[in-house]
Amino acid sequence: MSHKRIPKRKAALAAGSVAALGAAALLLPHANASQTNSDDATPKTFKAAGVADVASQLASQLGDAFAGSYYDASKQQLIVNVVGDNSNVVNQIEKAGAVAHQVQNSTSALQAAAKTLKTDATIPGTAWAVDPKTNKIQVTADSTVTGAKWNKLTSTVDSLGSGVADVKKSGGTFKTFVSGGDAIFAQANGGGVRCSLGFNVTASDGSPAFLTAGHCGVAAKQWSDSQDGQPIATVDQATFPGAGDFSLVKYDDPNTQAPSEVNVGNGQTVQINQAADATVGQQVLRMGSTTGLHDGSVTGLDATVNFQSETDPNGVDTVTGLIQTDVCAEAGDSGGSLFTQDGSAIGLTSGGSGDCTTGGETFFQPVTTALAAVGATLGAGDAGAGAGAGDGGAADPSASASDPAGAGDQAGGADDQAGGAADPSGAADPSGAAGDQSGTGMDDGSGLVTSTP
Repeated sequence: MSHKRIPKRKAALAAGSVAALGAAALLLPHANASQTNSDDATPKTFKAAGVADVASQLASQLGDAFAGSYYDASKQQLIVNVVGDNSNVVNQIEKAGAVAHQVQNSTSALQAAAKTLKTDATIPGTAWAVDPKTNKIQVTADSTVTGAKWNKLTSTVDSLGSGVADVKKSGGTFKTFVSGGDAIFAQANGGGVRCSLGFNVTASDGSPAFLTAGHCGVAAKQWSDSQDGQPIATVDQATFPGAGDFSLVKYDDPNTQAPSEVNVGNGQTVQINQAADATVGQQVLRMGSTTGLHDGSVTGLDATVNFQSETDPNGVDTVTGLIQTDVCAEAGDSGGSLFTQDGSAIGLTSGGSGDCTTGGETFFQPVTTALAAVGATLGAGDAGAGAGAGDGGAADPSASASDPAGAGDQAGGADDQAGGAADPSGAADPSGAAGDQSGTGMDDGSGLVTSTP
């Protein structure tokens, strides 16, 4: 693995940096600002980044009538679910530029159903999330849920009543993606652990640090930028399982410079300007040390995932509050960055099923929740400043050379709720490592590289 040496011991963060890009997004200029229409009754078009704030405001205004929302990326519209036919509620939604959609299940009813699932069906290999597009809880069971476990799960879903929840099978196995990558390294229990770096942050005491997955932070205390290399960072806080999957890792050298950017290969980076909440229907990109850059969409929020415990054969590691997507991921991608084309940090790779050949569900720790929990600030000092993704623009998740979500049904998800390098002109660079998943062939091949003093 080659390292690009940078003076003054600069940690050239490649937040989620890898050796090769998977078939994924091209780098394109930023999308235009949200467009408004002169007719207040006509739905506005929104940038995905602005949808979460509008939805949150409407949720507080509408109270019990609000039953979730999602982003229609094709029309760039915010869809707001409402229970009942109160014209005042519809007027409030339309005044905000959103589209009102009448549904059967209230938020409280779906939350109550999710609690029943937690009580009666916390089975390893299961997950659930509220899907606002269907106004149901989407329950997913991996390939290990068979026989009595499957019967228990389906009977619990049936007990929730008609039109409340759907259950589907996933071909893979829910697991944390903690090994097999080429980014950050540690030794634990006599063996190697590999994960991906998420985003650079500033800890509450002002020291440079980064976020990665909690199960990585629990697995090992000290992390290196090279396999069998000397540690350069130490875990400060880690949460897994439970209310999230995130850890704060502080650089051992307090003078480390850690820019707020995601390295997407071939010398191109996406500047990370802010942390933002995810929205169902939002297009997102994931960078990981094993499979590179892949894109997809958010399918659920506040997801509950029941991983098979790695320490207790009969146990379950339940994690709550995750983002569900149809983006693919594989071992070693854990902790890698989930972000948007306009430079918003969204999540940290947690786990899921499948791979980048057949597809599968992947779950992410929300960055906003992790930052609040550890008391950190995104970026390094003034890293929040800046405009966009640099000269190359931001990555466009709609421009995938192949569908990273893979074959099969990826739409239903659980929830408690690139090819080669890309040319900024929008044309894929044929000299890039097209389709290369070997972990070689790109400049700056490590998840984090540092220089000698």
